[in-house]
This record gives sequence, C-alpha cells and structure tokens, in this order.
Amino acid sequence: MTVLVNMIVTLGMLYVVPAGLRLIDPAGLRRTARLWPLLAAPGALCLWLPRGLTATALAALYAAACLALAVRAPVRLLRGRTPGRAPALGPAEIAVATALVSPSIAGTALVAERAGYRLFDFDLDILALTVPHFHFAGFTAALVAGLVCRAVRDRPATGLSRWAAYSVPAGTLLVLLGYFVDDWAELVGAVVLTGGMWSVALLTWREIRPAARDRGTRALLATSAAVLVATMLLALWWAVGEATGIVHPTLTWMAATHGLGNALGFALCSVLAWRRLTTDPRPPADGDRPLTVEHPPLTTHR
Repeated sequence: MTVLVNMIVTLGMLYVVPAGLRLIDPAGLRRTARLWPLLAAPGALCLWLPRGLTATALAALYAAACLALAVRAPVRLLRGRTPGRAPALGPAEIAVATALVSPSIAGTALVAERAGYRLFDFDLDILALTVPHFHFAGFTAALVAGLVCRAVRDRPATGLSRWAAYSVPAGTLLVLLGYFVDDWAELVGAVVLTGGMWSVALLTWREIRPAARDRGTRALLATSAAVLVATMLLALWWAVGEATGIVHPTLTWMAATHGLGNALGFALCSVLAWRRLTTDPRPPADGDRPLTVEHPPLTTHR
C-alpha cells in the first residue's frame, strides 16, 4: 500500500496541483504554478525516504509552500469584495478557497507522518492516507466542483451545480471533523461528500461533456464522471462499514481502488479535460451547446 499511496501523492504534488492552479487563475497564479513542481519536489522525495530527520525536513519545506498557498484563499476573497461589503462567498469562491487550503492540511499530515509523530493521536497509516485525501478529495474535487458551477450558471442545472460547489467543500470539512469525533460523524461527511461528487459527475456527463468540441475531451470528461460513481460508492461503503461494523474494504483495498481511481480516473482526467476546454480557441460547431468557461474560470470578481 505504501508504494501505491506514494505514487498517487507524487502525481498530485507534481502535476495535479500546478495544473489546477492554472485553472484557478492562469494570470495571477502563473508564477506559482510554474514554480510548484520545484516547491513540491522535496515533498515528493521525502515519501520515498525512511522516516527521520531528513524526510521530516523535506516534508516541512513542502508544507511551508502549501501554507503559503493557503494564504491566497482569504487574499483572493478580500480582493473580490465590494467596498463596504463582506467578501464574496458564492459557491465557486468557496470551492476555490477550499482547493487552495486543502494542500496545507495534507502537508501538515505529511510532516507528522515523516517524523513518526502521531499528530492528534492518529495512527501513522491514517496520517499517510490524509495526504492523498486532501490532494484529491480536497484540492481537485473542490476545484472541479467550482469549475462545473461556473460553467453551467444561467442554465436549468444551476441549482444542482451550486449544491455541488457547496457540498464538496462541506463534505470534505465534515470528513476531517469526523476524524476528531467518531466514525458516525465521518459517515455524515462521507454522505455529504458523495452526494456532492455524484452531482459533479452528473453535471459533467449531462452538461459539460456534450458541449466539448473534440472527442478526446469528451472521453476524458466521460471517464471522470463514470469513475466518480464507482469510487465514491466505495468511499460510502467503507464509511458505513467503519461506523456499523459491517464487512467493508480494507485500507489497502481502498488505496488500490478508491484512491487509484480518484487519482487517475477522476483527478487526472478532469484536469486534462478542463485544460483542453479552457485553451481550445475554436468556435463551437453547428448544433453544439455553448459552454460558458470563463478565462480564468475561477478568478474572483474584482
């Protein structure tokens, strides 16, 4: 399981996060996105070293970069505010703020795990799995929920897209809080997160995929939507099993199925598809439904 989890985390650190930053704000976060693989390299390297001082120091370098990224969340909200009014807290803005903050949680867990320190008395295996969880369920899922919400606004599916953009961050937070409460609280978070992710899958399939202008992009979107149905069902099964004691997959099987599926089938395919959607300069073909993808799609209003 360790090798598989390390491979998943490495993918998230070195590619998914910087690619996602370009989707959030290709102008304002261009420099950060370009430098991110260099900033993430210590974190990726520490995964493959034995626990100890060297691995902890490298993890701390990555955690510092993640914390600096998290600071961008309130800064962006404050820049998007109207004078005399509170910062904008629409669903897309909440989703992108969640995406920017999530790697800092992963980085903190990584430092503790590499040091062999049971942070908040969590087992080291749980800390290790927290790292991919907040790169993919935290960063990527919230990012894609925000992208979908922004793309389908002014359509009949707007209500569902707003629900997805609110419930994915809420579910992620509830799962985190469930770690500190009990398995039943974590189950509530899993239910909310699953509902949000299935909404993202449905919207991707029905609203985003048909509007894509080429077969490759449509295939990537279809894959991401289909994979989410299966991987989140596994997550729900695991959470129910932990709370009730019924037979459910082990953590090793969850890493090999839920984790790998979310990393490759959902996160990677989604990021690749949205990169193509936001950079394709061709006009829509006759009969295509126009897709509202702003450039940048998740920049707060100034």
